[in-house]
Amino acid sequence: MKFKNKRRWQIIRQYVIGWTLAFIFLSIVRGEGTRELGSVQFEIWQSIVTSIIGGPLLGFISACVQILIEEQSYGRISLLKLSLLRLLYVLLFLASIIGLSYIIFAKNITLVKFAFEPGSLAIYIYIVSVDIFMFGLRQINLFLGSNNLWKLFSGKFYSPREEERIFMFLDLQSSTQHAEKLGHIKYSKMIQDCFNDLGVVVENEAEIYQYVGDEVVLTWKLKEGLKNQNCLNAYFNFKKRLDQKKDFYLKNYNCTPHFKAGINLGIVTVAEVGKFKKEIAYHGDTINTAARIQGKCNEFNQELLISESLKNVLGDTNFYFDKIGDIALKGKEKQVLLYGVYQTYNHE
Repeated sequence: MKFKNKRRWQIIRQYVIGWTLAFIFLSIVRGEGTRELGSVQFEIWQSIVTSIIGGPLLGFISACVQILIEEQSYGRISLLKLSLLRLLYVLLFLASIIGLSYIIFAKNITLVKFAFEPGSLAIYIYIVSVDIFMFGLRQINLFLGSNNLWKLFSGKFYSPREEERIFMFLDLQSSTQHAEKLGHIKYSKMIQDCFNDLGVVVENEAEIYQYVGDEVVLTWKLKEGLKNQNCLNAYFNFKKRLDQKKDFYLKNYNCTPHFKAGINLGIVTVAEVGKFKKEIAYHGDTINTAARIQGKCNEFNQELLISESLKNVLGDTNFYFDKIGDIALKGKEKQVLLYGVYQTYNHE
């Protein structure tokens, strides 16, 4: 397994910290003022040291399993089946811990007797509960979006604040024709598959802000979006992914989905909104302009259009920019200079 992208390292960090803290907490609760009934006797400091050493290792293993589940199973099986799959894993995980502990610590005792010593059931229930908690926390994080759970918890955006961000509006072309041809159910399945394939943009540090029907809004902090031209590469990596799965889409939907995009950057206001359903929301003309830019793709026969404000900060790139001209956008008094973007080898 490769650990190149930021998302995987975030999962690993969360699980390593979570499992380490969980084992330290267990060591303190069971070690302070109590005596173990089993054959393995630890002083509290020994137990804490063992937790600090073993917690990261077990957390890393658990994180790797979570990464595999997310990348290989999401979108293919239901959340209920995923939960059952995770439960099977934690039982095997627990059996491995018991076996490893038996090899290291057990003396003159059978494996069965060691596994069911007095007090062991409580530890097993605790380990299963921690894994369920970590898995549940991860699901909440996935539903809310990249690190938004922590942002909501910390109250970082309880009061509106300004950020400079890049926004991309990505829209499925010929969506009405696809829906009429496929029917609503099959059309929705195709959208599901497209948005699952959109997962490749995490390699470009993109945050998926919103799904709106057959449209997706991606965003980056300015530094992350400009780094390695992530905001441009995200579009072409997604396009490449769809091209690679052309036969799949033809076989299942008798069409090849194609998306067009508009990108803009600028200052937006970010705030925590909602009382009974909370989320992190962005507001401002920057977002509206990005949506309007995307709407001009068909008019100028372009796959990807960007604003002059983004073009000016990109610096040297491996892309070719075609100056479209100053274009009037709905809702804006001033015209906006737009550029079409091409991969150099495709333009040539």
